[in-house]
Amino acid sequence: MENINSYQLPEEIKLRIQKRSLTTVNDEEKLLIGKGGYTPSEESILYDAIIALSLGKNVLLKGPTGSGKTKLAETLSYLFQQPMHSINCSIDMDAEALLGFKTIANRNGETTIDFVPGPVVKAMDRGHLLYIDEINMAKPETLPILNGVLDYRRMITNPFTGDVIKGNEHFGVIAAINEGYVGTVPLNEALKNRFVVIDVPYIQGQELKQVLAQQSSLENEQLINTFTRLSADLLTLVQNGQVSEEAASIRALIDTCDLAIYLPPLRAIERGIVDKLEDEREKAAIRNLAETLFE
Repeated sequence: MENINSYQLPEEIKLRIQKRSLTTVNDEEKLLIGKGGYTPSEESILYDAIIALSLGKNVLLKGPTGSGKTKLAETLSYLFQQPMHSINCSIDMDAEALLGFKTIANRNGETTIDFVPGPVVKAMDRGHLLYIDEINMAKPETLPILNGVLDYRRMITNPFTGDVIKGNEHFGVIAAINEGYVGTVPLNEALKNRFVVIDVPYIQGQELKQVLAQQSSLENEQLINTFTRLSADLLTLVQNGQVSEEAASIRALIDTCDLAIYLPPLRAIERGIVDKLEDEREKAAIRNLAETLFE
């Protein structure tokens, strides 16, 4: 797999990244380093994310569901050789899910109250990456607790212990956002201004063929070519407002390719893509499209 030397980076940036990768990582933390494998539709997407993160900027990945935002975050973790702690935002997320919680413990026969650190505290203390997925799914009143973490201070006062936590110099933040989805809310401008924003579109053409060949188990080149055409046609339907973005998910397409090793292609599409949708008109449109490609 490629490494950071595969990119024509300025020497200053290479040195910054090298300093991060020299941090001692134990066996448990090694499991948190991403596996890589993101293939960008434009080389600048990954390059710019590398530059921003190495400069200590927070990176906000913006794109439709299944476009590879999480895979891009994992690839940055791999290239930087930094463990990454993840938060999956939801309407129910609270401060404990971010920072940690208190618990009762028994030590030497005595009852004590311990604090169990959450992903934010772990990443800050250890100089790791923090990945905040679907950040605009969180309640607006929950996120301001991160304001100090995300600005130049890199600091937070833990409301559960009163401790002031200062982020390690190698601490970095990556977040992902799907705009306009049900259950999401517009990201507060004060929060959005704390990020460098990078658009992550769906990949197509030769890049998509490469992803399907590498990340699915399907080896039939003819089928891979046809699934690539299916993806392009699905994206056209999305752009025309005929189906939702979920239908063009690259993640769903990879699942479909895996199924197509053992199922007829049309049935694989039904299980991997169509059955995930709710709207019957969308389902019918995709079935009609698939039948023209897989006769």
